[in-house]
Amino acid sequence: MRFRIRFTHITCFALLIAVSTTYNTQAQGVFTFEDVMQFKEIQIPAISDDGKWLSYSVWPERGDGEARIESTDGRSKYVIERGTRPQISADSRWAVSFVQPPFIEAQNAGRNAPRQSLALLNLHNGEKELIESVRAFEFSNDGRWLRLNHYQTKEITDLRHKNSQLGTPVTLISLSTDDRMYHPFMNESAFDSTSSYFVYSVVDTSGTDNSLNAVQLSAGTFSVKQVISAENGYYNNLTWDHKRSRLAFTVSVLDTDNEYLPFDAFIVSWQAFNGEPQTLVRADDAEDGYRLRHRNNLTWTYDGKRLFYGVMDADMVALDEKSAPEDSLTAENLYDLDRILNGVEGKVWHWDDPLIKTHEKQTWNSRKNHLFTSVYHLDEGRNVQLANKELPNVRVSHNTGSVLGSSNLPYRKLITWDGNYNDFYLIDLNTGETTQILEQQRFGAQLSPGGNFAAWFDGTDWILMDSQSGNMRNLTAALDVPFADEENDRPQPSGSYGIAGWVEGERSVLIYDKYDIWQFDTSNGRSINLTEGRSEQKIFRIRDLKQNRDVWGRNETLLLTMFHDRNKNHGFYEGRVGRSGVTRLHEEDERVTFVAKAENSDEILFRREKHDVYPNLWLSNNSRFRNTRQLTNLYEDLTERWAWGHAELVDWLDMDGRTVQGILYYPGNYEPGKKYPVFIYYYERFSQRLHEFIHPVTNHRPNIAQYTSDGYAVFLPDVWFDVPIPGYSATKSLVPGVQKLVEMGIADPKAIGLHGHSWSGYLTAQVITQTDIFAAAVAGAPVGNMTSAYSGIRWGTGLARQFQYEQTQSRLGVSMWENLSPYIENSPVFWADRINTPLLIQHGDADEAVPWYQAIELYLAMRRLGKDSVFLHYYNEPHHLRQFANRLDYAIKMKEYMDHYLKGTPAPKWITEGVPYLGE
Repeated sequence: MRFRIRFTHITCFALLIAVSTTYNTQAQGVFTFEDVMQFKEIQIPAISDDGKWLSYSVWPERGDGEARIESTDGRSKYVIERGTRPQISADSRWAVSFVQPPFIEAQNAGRNAPRQSLALLNLHNGEKELIESVRAFEFSNDGRWLRLNHYQTKEITDLRHKNSQLGTPVTLISLSTDDRMYHPFMNESAFDSTSSYFVYSVVDTSGTDNSLNAVQLSAGTFSVKQVISAENGYYNNLTWDHKRSRLAFTVSVLDTDNEYLPFDAFIVSWQAFNGEPQTLVRADDAEDGYRLRHRNNLTWTYDGKRLFYGVMDADMVALDEKSAPEDSLTAENLYDLDRILNGVEGKVWHWDDPLIKTHEKQTWNSRKNHLFTSVYHLDEGRNVQLANKELPNVRVSHNTGSVLGSSNLPYRKLITWDGNYNDFYLIDLNTGETTQILEQQRFGAQLSPGGNFAAWFDGTDWILMDSQSGNMRNLTAALDVPFADEENDRPQPSGSYGIAGWVEGERSVLIYDKYDIWQFDTSNGRSINLTEGRSEQKIFRIRDLKQNRDVWGRNETLLLTMFHDRNKNHGFYEGRVGRSGVTRLHEEDERVTFVAKAENSDEILFRREKHDVYPNLWLSNNSRFRNTRQLTNLYEDLTERWAWGHAELVDWLDMDGRTVQGILYYPGNYEPGKKYPVFIYYYERFSQRLHEFIHPVTNHRPNIAQYTSDGYAVFLPDVWFDVPIPGYSATKSLVPGVQKLVEMGIADPKAIGLHGHSWSGYLTAQVITQTDIFAAAVAGAPVGNMTSAYSGIRWGTGLARQFQYEQTQSRLGVSMWENLSPYIENSPVFWADRINTPLLIQHGDADEAVPWYQAIELYLAMRRLGKDSVFLHYYNEPHHLRQFANRLDYAIKMKEYMDHYLKGTPAPKWITEGVPYLGE
């Protein structure tokens, strides 16, 4: 069945009043392209451990910015010109910041631009030091030491040494004495957590000084102890057992005959400054078919009794050890078949390949270098390999019993058109024995911190299994609320909202539904709704004040973030483990976001914002938010400088009678009763952004403030989808939304523009085959033909596109062989003859997500049918334009296009005549 909706065709020049679109002159109140490039953003804000200092940087999109370090009491302020990514030491005595070269100088120098430097700032007296050529830095945990990693020197670079493991210059600074130690060839280094020790490995050009060395920082000197050394020795994976001042590392030797490829490794432990290094795992301890290598990942367990490490597939390692074929052609090898065939460039694609070749290629490095997890038991002096080629994935756990392993090997073909599945196993840490607990599971599984329970979502409910007995309990089936994604409108099983954590002793587990946090007793399954937000449509989530925790105290007070699903405002609330009910701490008609909590005090850094209120930084004295104050004051005159406009939530009914929401941004100088051109930008659902400050930036999206300040209303409508009619679903939401704006008296019905990119680029192309309500449309990176796109490749991931059409965003729900009709019905190229809306198409020819030939198909259809269309083709550009000139060109052309068709301004030649190819 073909859906058709027809509205009165809009005359392109219905609005004949000419309005100036000069982009180089600042019109009063108009937010220009120059304003976008100069608009500043607060980046990477942080608060010191004692809560007394704030650091952040302020940068425009184009030009020079600065780093700022300010005391939270407002008494001290420091600025570092061109500073980025500032950081404050743990003792609040020092701050550092990278310093970028001047923008103009760097742009003119191109590849020869000067390297970034680092500014070291004394917070007590304001003294600054600029240190050149710094690529990375790290403070010790106590803030008394600073490590600077420099770029390789020109002298060494010019040698073109073949050793890819060669060390680079490093400076270690004692901040209390200003003593400094410099080494030109540090390969790897690490502070311990107590700031008592610093270890570093050396790989130099001769190989004779290769070693692992240690500095006892607590002695306050740079007395260096050589831990271990050997000619061409290679020491890496420096991993501290922080509670016991014990270091684990790998030891190998570089093979100088094969461009310094490391040989097999062994794992060594060293008790800092107490005895000699002790070998834990030798190369020949690896099981048959596996190799212990320098590329590794070492993890001490919290109790210090086990060390996790990895081994590699021996066949994969051997690929790096193959000798290169002879370069010279001789009479003896002229007819050598192997030598000739070594030059073949191509692949064999087999119908039964687990992965298609493009996906094999994109995942090759991760599969080739995959580490199969093993564990060394220190008390027993033995190692157990936990993962293998049949069960390749193991999650490290700090419990003493078992770990969780998974394998997707039986289901790899399904990735092409269905989804990811795994079998899950419990693996005994002591024996390596496996017990399968789940087969073909789509949604993952989680082991409790102590290993006593495993939990997973089965598509409808949460299941809890006792790891010892194997007994299972359905935690959620008896509750009258769903735990599956309530908004899933795709033809795939609904996922969950996740686990929030576990209560100490694993007495209970905390699980989210859409709105609330539920606590389930692990012994009997009894539940408590901690937040009770569903009735008021408030969505509560735990904000961890001690990052990355998964265990909560029995009666612990919880800081909660709140988002009102209907009104779209945000807030902070307080809840408690084991008790139902919440207390409001801070809630306004705005968006508030948690930034950070001071490590050693109660201060909390957060942002407050609205569409027309810049997201400045605020400070609360504690998690009760009773005493707050504003710390930064950027763009407080925002609405005075520019006609920014205000945002309003709009409700309407779609064609099926379902309530839909969207955001209407009013023109900055709005006059009630006056009708305005409306520019629509959408994707799926944007109404949650009602109170979000949309930071101006030059990219594929329209800058809302540019349009509202220039006399447009901008509309961001939600779209709800039905299977298998995604394009018509958009029409069902958009058209009544436009009619709602007309009824409100703000929209000029003859001047409605539509823009979408990627998925909504496709929707835009499809919608205009079904309605003439739009005066102009812009489709960025659109799919034009679902029949050809279906069996295409997403080049960025190497995945086939079939899964997208059958299971995910494209929402067709079937393969082409099960039902071809939806693929044709939802393809704009088959209905392009019905398009009467002028269409601007944009695509980059290096698009890694949507092959650019999709835009070509749409363009050629429009061209063949004599339809008004322009195709902006950008060279060597991916799915989202990267080159600034291209991004700016697209933004300008989009504005000119809408100005012409919606406001009646004269069309530039690229719209009326195109641009001829002149051999560039």
